[in-house]
Amino acid sequence: MIKILFICHGNICRSPMAEMILKDMVQKRGLEGEFEIASCATSTEEIGNPVYPPARAELARRGVKCEHRGARQLTRADYEAYDLLIAMDDLNIRNMHRMLGGDPKGKICKMLDFAHGGNVADPWYTGGFDKTFEDIKAGCEGLLKKYGK
Repeated sequence: MIKILFICHGNICRSPMAEMILKDMVQKRGLEGEFEIASCATSTEEIGNPVYPPARAELARRGVKCEHRGARQLTRADYEAYDLLIAMDDLNIRNMHRMLGGDPKGKICKMLDFAHGGNVADPWYTGGFDKTFEDIKAGCEGLLKKYGK
């Protein structure tokens, strides 16, 4: 089983979208027993808050179920518990290295490393939840090509 943790700034837009999109893809491929998938934040700003309504709406528009969950912050224990810690952008990577004391096992990467490279734009600022969905979907498809069956 591969354990994947998606990380963004607040854990209310991008990382929960990635969590739900990958869970949906895994379920549709019958691979549920091969993956553990979760998400969290680098900040404390949104701890306990649900997925941001426009993110939930974009998931629903695309037919992806959005589980009820509250935002949580990344911990040092997460580094040992997960095989891959997948950030949405460069700032997340910097914050993760600071919070975790580095990446000695090479577990940290970016979502779009599995697709076309670059950063997943933060729809909190851009309002582009559709573009965020497409980027995350491309990253998840690349991730499944690499680690799925």
